[in-house]
Amino acid sequence: MWNEFNIKTFPAETIVYRDGIYQEKISTLPELKNINKKYDLPVHIIYIGKITGENTLNINLNQSNQPVFLSVNIKNNFPAFFNIFIKNAGKNSNILGHILLQNSSDLVVKITAEHSAPNTGILLQTKIIGEKNSFSKISGTAIIDKNCENTKSDIRFAGHALDKSAKIRFTPKQRILSVPEFADHSAYIFHPNKEQENYLQSAGLSSADLKDVLIESFIKDFNLF
Repeated sequence: MWNEFNIKTFPAETIVYRDGIYQEKISTLPELKNINKKYDLPVHIIYIGKITGENTLNINLNQSNQPVFLSVNIKNNFPAFFNIFIKNAGKNSNILGHILLQNSSDLVVKITAEHSAPNTGILLQTKIIGEKNSFSKISGTAIIDKNCENTKSDIRFAGHALDKSAKIRFTPKQRILSVPEFADHSAYIFHPNKEQENYLQSAGLSSADLKDVLIESFIKDFNLF
């Protein structure tokens, strides 16, 4: 399954969801509503598969000095809404997330990242691949509450439209009530130019191979925080 969804594994306590359903047999932790305990290993939350309709993922970190990783790799062939709410109240704890979305229909994703303690980090990179005639709307809201100094907030968006009919819309927001160490937003649209395509085709790639190579390079180009 890890190879199927291109999820990198490492020593960690895991909470795994597939098609929106918690997978007890391949998880080492129960489906936690709140992370209140210190674990010797990082906590890795994995959300993979296909979604449709309304879907929600809540991550509430209340433990100090606890690293948490989030890996999302989902596809939708029917209209879907995905709400991701992340709250970090664990001093000196960081949440690092890589979110990959592959949309063939209408997809709305709402990401809320709230810092409610000082010295907390929430660093997220979200990528969307839009298929022909698809519509993708991705919003990300970073909230830094009062008395939450020295926080690290970074919400990044990247989009790759596979056809001119694919529409991608990013909406970044910030509500900052304390002085952070940094609070960043960024977004870009990936689109190869004609010279790059000609170079790859001159190396012997067919049009189908070229599309696959460009998608693979876009997916694997996750920047490390």
